[in-house]
Amino acid sequence: MPAKIRLQRHGKKGQPFYHIVVADSRSPRDGKFIEKLGTYNPLTNPAQINLKFDRALYWYSVGAQPTDTARSLLSKTGVMMKYHLMRGVQKGAMTEEQAEIKFQNWMKEKEAKMAGIVKANEEKARGEKKTRLDAEKQVNEARAAELAKKRLAEMEAKKAAEAEAAAEAAAEAATEEAPAEEAPVEEAPAAEATEAPAEA
Repeated sequence: MPAKIRLQRHGKKGQPFYHIVVADSRSPRDGKFIEKLGTYNPLTNPAQINLKFDRALYWYSVGAQPTDTARSLLSKTGVMMKYHLMRGVQKGAMTEEQAEIKFQNWMKEKEAKMAGIVKANEEKARGEKKTRLDAEKQVNEARAAELAKKRLAEMEAKKAAEAEAAAEAAAEAATEEAPAEEAPVEEAPAAEATEAPAEA
């Protein structure tokens, strides 16, 4: 029975989540499997891989062929490196202690690299958040300045209207208080009595 190490797709549409399984190569992708070795979540950065290291190493050592993606995951988790070192021990190129030291050094370098990636991602996210907050602060300051300018213009218009109303009221009051001037009455000229001369 040709066994393969491959991925089974799970998760919602647009949000894939995979199980790493050992299955018969003739089985459907999401069908029956022999053993589940772990999970793989490609949506996180870096991708999250949970793997049963010893079982994955066992299946690979007994001839289970990984798919391209599964081979990449086995390489990232150190299964391929461990297998390579085990083959070197079997051929007499090195002792088990030397192989273990090499593997531990390789894992430390890998962990340091992953920690650097995580730190870089955190700094990038922090920088993006700071940029976003600064931009939002500038927008808020511009809005506040515009609102203050608008309120100042409204207050000045209100003061001008009040001053104009006060001036009109003062003018009306001055007009009412002024004494009304009487128009001079023209006296009619005294009628001259003209008497006709008496006839003698």
